[in-house]
Amino acid sequence: MESRDVVIIGAGASGLMTAATAGYRGRDVLLLEHTKKVGRKILMSGGGRCNFTNIHNGPDNFLSSNAHFSKSALSRYKAADFIELVERHGVEFHEKTLGQLFCNESSKEMLQLLLTECDWSGTEIRTETTVNKVEALSDGAGYRLETTSGEVSCQSLVIATGGLSIPNGGATSFAYDLARQYGMEVTELQAALVPFTLQPKDLEHFKPLSGVSHPVTASIGKVSFRESMLFTHRGISGPAILQISSYWQPGTEVSIDLFPELDLTDWLIQAKEKHGKADIVNQLAQLMSKRMSQTFCELWAISGPMNQFDNKKLAAIADQFHNWTIKPSGTEGYRTAEVTLGGIVTDEVSSKTFEAKKAPGMYFVGECLDVTGHLGGHNFQWAWACGFAAGQFV
Repeated sequence: MESRDVVIIGAGASGLMTAATAGYRGRDVLLLEHTKKVGRKILMSGGGRCNFTNIHNGPDNFLSSNAHFSKSALSRYKAADFIELVERHGVEFHEKTLGQLFCNESSKEMLQLLLTECDWSGTEIRTETTVNKVEALSDGAGYRLETTSGEVSCQSLVIATGGLSIPNGGATSFAYDLARQYGMEVTELQAALVPFTLQPKDLEHFKPLSGVSHPVTASIGKVSFRESMLFTHRGISGPAILQISSYWQPGTEVSIDLFPELDLTDWLIQAKEKHGKADIVNQLAQLMSKRMSQTFCELWAISGPMNQFDNKKLAAIADQFHNWTIKPSGTEGYRTAEVTLGGIVTDEVSSKTFEAKKAPGMYFVGECLDVTGHLGGHNFQWAWACGFAAGQFV
């Protein structure tokens, strides 16, 4: 039977980072991936340019049943640390809105960086290898794995197989199944950072807006995100919607301010004073696409010249645009979700080492844990941080 110091299952962001870190410590590392290609979500991310971190990253950018769990790893490996690694490899990058960092050329550069680090650290990567069984060694000093390429034993076993999002990228329930096998609790799981689908009647009404983008503030309760919204042929998407989807539960309404940076009441009153005979639909088309103006005015039965509306009526119209509420029928699901909300309960693992408390020598890193980042590079930073942290101890 083949024997290694460390076996890591899952060659995504957190698995690659853990492997390189452990390898540099002199550990004999074997990284297993069940698909043909490693780092598929890295290649897909950021429209092919990989939004690899966020300069504003911190614990407040994550959802978890334990808000304090992520603090330890994030403080030990910050965005600045990964940026330094990127610069050392000569990968050129740029900042977009809200501190998001992207490769200038291609996400392939980010994957190559990680593969180079693994190569330099002596890590062996073995693809198209599925793990069928995991069991503790009889002496309690590690684990034995039955794989499609043979049996292998290890002192430390790292699970970095991610969540359920994007199944055609290789996502499986492996981490959750293994955690439950060893008596660990897993929270309820759901697709997050995912587009909403709309009720049939709403979808029919907004169908003409498919492909139209508009800046909004999307809110659920006290949580709000101000970014763009995109109408799709199935519902609504865009950064603001993806962000708020992580806070949505079936049956919940989403409140959308279509003019977050404008007092629409004042604007409409001034428009009436200057252009009393102008049609209100055309006036609103100065603030949004004409298609949007027509669609929303039709929805709320708003029509006619500006001077037919008194100021009270204009204030009521403005309120409709500032507080549009929509009840999604659901989400696009794991097929398009960027991450999985929920996961292995954080009390089950050490926030310092990521070792499972009920399975000594077994470590869980990355998306499979109940730590879910906001959109914009935060989930990658979590992968780098917990991979680096675990790599110090496996």
